[in-house]
Amino acid sequence: MPTATIDDRDWSALSTGARIRQLEVEGYLLLPDLLDPDHVARLKAITATFDTKAVDYSENQRGRPGIQFDGGEITALIGHPPTLAFLRELFGDEVIFMHYGYARSEPGHPGISLHADGQPYGSQIFGFEGSCPVLVRVLYYLDDLIPEVSPFRVVPRSHLSLHAEGNPYKRYTDHPEEVMVPAQAGSAVLIHHRVFHGNFPNVGDYAREMLAIAYRPAWAGPIDEVPAWDDQDLETLPGDIRPLFADRNTRHWDYAGGNKPPNMAAEAPGINPSRWEN
Repeated sequence: MPTATIDDRDWSALSTGARIRQLEVEGYLLLPDLLDPDHVARLKAITATFDTKAVDYSENQRGRPGIQFDGGEITALIGHPPTLAFLRELFGDEVIFMHYGYARSEPGHPGISLHADGQPYGSQIFGFEGSCPVLVRVLYYLDDLIPEVSPFRVVPRSHLSLHAEGNPYKRYTDHPEEVMVPAQAGSAVLIHHRVFHGNFPNVGDYAREMLAIAYRPAWAGPIDEVPAWDDQDLETLPGDIRPLFADRNTRHWDYAGGNKPPNMAAEAPGINPSRWEN
């Protein structure tokens, strides 16, 4: 396993502004202690029943996509209040849920290559969901991330690169400036979908489980149509979750906007250079 810088800072010490800066500039953020041990145990009892499918490169990396309508605590996690509170601060807009999946990295898993989830023209792997100009994935970890058990890996600030090597359709085996992020079970790593990231091999003695949920602000829709939610599935959702399941093709834009549109604002705190000092 390659040597990597380990980012094991005290993440609980970050203010809201510092958290926003970390995600916007570095491309990743850890939110500790989002789920207490009982909550994690209840979720693991459910994921233990999942039928999973191996990825094409390893039987030891398994997953199950599209679990948003499973109900119970799996569905409820989409609306987890502390996470949504931060996302609303981050986006300053209606939050739209996009997709949800389960992943398990078992002992012997060789690691996930460094890649970006955000691909501006869509792709065979990510469909047109990857074409959203802004999307944040929340990766809830149900097991401790230690160096031996598939910890998160990321190339900080890679989403900001204008270089050809930052082409989001590229993948890399390793990077000399990648960072390892350990975490305790119940924590979540949030990622900008254009940052290059993955996970390290699992050379330990237990599997690492993760629930990954993707959200975006309402303005930032995909470039082409993605499948709409089924009305019957929507009827099964709890009332507090339902607003997050707006039309996934929602996009607030103005192709015909002029140089001097009426009623322009004269302030916009969301783009204040000082927003990170909050």
